Amino acid sequence: MSLLSQKHLQDEAAAYAWVEAHVWPEGPVCPHCKGTERISKMEGKATRIGLYKCYACRKQFNVKVGTIFEKSHIPMHLWLQAFYLICGSKKGISSNQLHRTLGITLKSAWFMSHRIREAMRAGSLAAPMGGEGSSGIVESDETFIGRKEGVPKRAGYAHKQAVLSLVERGGDVRSFQVDKANTATIMPVVRDNVAKEARVMTDEAGYYRGIGDEFAEHGVVVHSKDEYVNGDAHTNTLEGYFSIFKRGMKGIYQHCDEKHLHRYLAEFDFRYNNRVARGVDDSQRAANAVKGVVGKRLTYRPTDRKVTDAQEKARA
Repeated sequence: MSLLSQKHLQDEAAAYAWVEAHVWPEGPVCPHCKGTERISKMEGKATRIGLYKCYACRKQFNVKVGTIFEKSHIPMHLWLQAFYLICGSKKGISSNQLHRTLGITLKSAWFMSHRIREAMRAGSLAAPMGGEGSSGIVESDETFIGRKEGVPKRAGYAHKQAVLSLVERGGDVRSFQVDKANTATIMPVVRDNVAKEARVMTDEAGYYRGIGDEFAEHGVVVHSKDEYVNGDAHTNTLEGYFSIFKRGMKGIYQHCDEKHLHRYLAEFDFRYNNRVARGVDDSQRAANAVKGVVGKRLTYRPTDRKVTDAQEKARA
C-alpha cells in the first residue's frame, strides 16, 4: 500500500487527529494560556474540525494555533501529503512539483515548502558534538553555492554563498550559513558546537591552524596533494553529505536566494539526521518533522524579505 493512501493523508478529520496525536502526545494544550485542564472538544455538525475550548481562559483553539499551520486555508491532509513528499525525497521536491501534485497554487506551494523547512529547523540548545557517548570524531568542512546578492562574479569563491558543516561520524550533521570562509567566521562556530574532548578532522585550510590546541586531536588531510585519507583523518563523510546537498540545490531547486539558504540547510540536515541508516523510515521522518511545527509561526512578509541576524537568533 502506498504511503500516500493512508487515511490521515486523505481524510481531513483523520489528518487533524493524527497531528494532534503527534503535537499533543499527552492531550490538548491551550496555546493561549498553556493550560491542559478544563479543555473540551466542541462537537457538532456546525463546528469546525478539531475545535477545542479552554474554560480556564475562555478561548477557542485548534492544533493549528501557534504552529506553521496557523491561518492556513490549505486542508490539513494536503499539508501532511507535502510533509511526506518533502521528507521522503532524498534531494528535495520543487515548489512546482508540489503545485502540480497537490493541486494548489504555485505561491502556496512555495510558502508551504518554506514553512515545512522551518519545522525541520533544530534549536540552538543541542549538546556539543563528539562528546561523551558518541563516536568522538567530528569532521569540519566548507562548501560554496549560488551567488551572494549584490556581489559581482569574480575568480574564486568570494562571490558565492559559504556553508560550514560539522558532522559527527555515525551521528548528526549541523550546517551553518556564514558570511565568508575565514577564521573569524568558522572558528567560533566550531568552538560552540564541538566538545573539547572530540577529535576534529579537517582539510588543510589555513583557518584551522592551531585548532589542535583546543581539542583532543586535529587530523588533517591535504587535498591539494591528492591526499583524501590519512589513518582516521578524512572529511569523506561531509563530502558525501555535500554531494547530496548540491545535487538537490542544483538539480531540484536550481536557485536559492541568500536570505533563504538557512532553511534549505535545515531541510538537508533534517533528512540526513533522520536517515534510514539510523532506523528512520519515510513515515517516521515525516512524523518527526510534524513534531517540530509548534512555536515556529512564519508569515509571508518575513519569508519574502531578508531576515536579519537578530530575527534569526530570536527564532532559534
